[in-house]
Amino acid sequence: MNRKNGKKMVSKDHGHLSPSWRRLKERLLYYFFFINGIIAIIVLVGIFSLLFSEGFPAFKQIGLGEFFLSANWNPTSPVRESYGILAMVVSTLMVTFGALIIAVPVGIACAAYIADVAHPKVREVVKPVIEILAGIPSVVVGFLGIVVVGPWLTKIFGISSGLNAVNGSILLSIMSLPTIISISEDAIISVPQEYKNASLALGANKWQTLVRVTLPSAMSGILAAVMLGMGRAIGETMTVLMACGNAPSLPRSFFDPVRTMTATIAIELGETVQGDIHYQSLFVIGFVLFLMTFLVNLVSDLVAHKYQ
Repeated sequence: MNRKNGKKMVSKDHGHLSPSWRRLKERLLYYFFFINGIIAIIVLVGIFSLLFSEGFPAFKQIGLGEFFLSANWNPTSPVRESYGILAMVVSTLMVTFGALIIAVPVGIACAAYIADVAHPKVREVVKPVIEILAGIPSVVVGFLGIVVVGPWLTKIFGISSGLNAVNGSILLSIMSLPTIISISEDAIISVPQEYKNASLALGANKWQTLVRVTLPSAMSGILAAVMLGMGRAIGETMTVLMACGNAPSLPRSFFDPVRTMTATIAIELGETVQGDIHYQSLFVIGFVLFLMTFLVNLVSDLVAHKYQ
């Protein structure tokens, strides 16, 4: 009786999810994800079109050579206005790669420790602390750069001002760490346990297994984490605006004050007249930032597919 009742119950459950209902649900899910993908593409193309249409008149009036090869940015000069973004591009890349030099080894090491070495009780404490670090406002981080990191740099290196590219790199590395650690940890945890067991069975110790088996197996996820951290560093505004000195000249070293592209847009966009050459030039800077982040994501996808 129980078996029969059980069979009847199962048959009722299967009858409730008939093939036609299943096909309908699958079709609805398909169209739901398809529409969301199309919306994402439309938004992306819309941003690209807006930046290009607003900045294209500046390209025609200034010229590509002066705009990209000149380091002189002086839109308020009474003699001749200058719109060269080379210094800002170099400053942005300096601060970004400086942040990655600090954040990538520290982030991967922390992720490996949390995922493969730390005691479960330690993991329960460390992981929420890292997630809280991601919620600190960028203006607070910039304030710490002015009050703490800047004076510390002047004492350690004997420089006149601590508001420079090194300050921005240190702060951006701190802001990028939560992203790199969280995603890298997920990638390391997702490595099948059989890989680790096979390595240990062949005589490798835990450290050799981590370095030569676990991390290479999780490399695609780790690279994605690094690229997302790089995107965070490139797009950050308030921190670099407060802590980098905002000097529009071409930097010679990491100890020089710099002004990034995002800081320039934040400082000057509210002071321009809509439609004039200065306004359009700021949209060109936004367009260049858009292309840089797009290329970073494209390269990360290509590298991730290669490692897969």
